[in-house]
Amino acid sequence: MQTERQQEIISTALGLISEKGIQGLTIKNLSKKLGITEPAIYRHFENKIEILIALLDLLKKNTNVIFEAELNSDETADRKVERLFEKHFKSFAEMPSLASVVFSEEMFRNEEKLISKISEVIDYNSQTLLTILKEGQQKNEIRSDIDAEHLVVIIMGTLRLFVKKWQFVKFTFDLQKEGGKLIQSVKQLIKKQ
Repeated sequence: MQTERQQEIISTALGLISEKGIQGLTIKNLSKKLGITEPAIYRHFENKIEILIALLDLLKKNTNVIFEAELNSDETADRKVERLFEKHFKSFAEMPSLASVVFSEEMFRNEEKLISKISEVIDYNSQTLLTILKEGQQKNEIRSDIDAEHLVVIIMGTLRLFVKKWQFVKFTFDLQKEGGKLIQSVKQLIKKQ
């Protein structure tokens, strides 16, 4: 359980990332933004990596809720995938800085703790999506001429690339609206005809 100050630091860190990019997240910038000293931040987090881990924990918690809800819903598999996309687009649209953290390859490159944490998120999401797709294949809702594992990569890769494009153009298009069109294309690709 995080303290109120830790939550404030995490929230401010997200704001800084949104404002200045991942490189702008420094303890110095964070302390200025919060109006506290750098040592005060270190009383709550050991270092910047610990703050990023807390951000990834927040992401993990949010995505677990999204994936669990769809896994346990009574919808068809293609509708579950559609809702996963919709919820992720909504989440990223509400917190664009979260996309900057999740899809920041340079941030993870040499940090084992961060690689481990993001791997947890990716592995959980992949396994849950795989379960949804395999159930859909068994119910004849999802095409079975493509391996379910490959469909997971196609779906997750599509989501990632689309959000990255949105990030590269500085969030200038409506992610949810344009994402809705993309979702329909993905459904056409995976749905049993």
